[in-house]
Amino acid sequence: MTEGMKTIIYPVKDLARAKALYSELLGVEPVMDEAYYVGFRVGGQDIGLDPHGHSKGMTGPVGFWHVDDIRSAVSALLGAGAEAVQDIQDVGGGKLTAIVKDSDGNTIGLIQAA
Repeated sequence: MTEGMKTIIYPVKDLARAKALYSELLGVEPVMDEAYYVGFRVGGQDIGLDPHGHSKGMTGPVGFWHVDDIRSAVSALLGAGAEAVQDIQDVGGGKLTAIVKDSDGNTIGLIQAA
């Protein structure tokens, strides 16, 4: 079902300030630097900053599991008791994301590559 958790996205309010902090913390410059998302790659791990994350229901960092078929993954998780937080959406270039939460309120992100 999954290829593993390869992405962690942080909801941020001040993207420029967060970008400066994470650039310093990670010791690298962003591989993607847009007004809607800043992304870093360190050792095969993607770290993202989302200035719209809070409005999408993110209350803290969310680990995203990379899946081959996001629709079947979301369906399976909902069938196993998860609750939808963010419906499947195209975040650019055909990449799809969704967020669900488990019965304890823990968020689970899913990403399907383009």
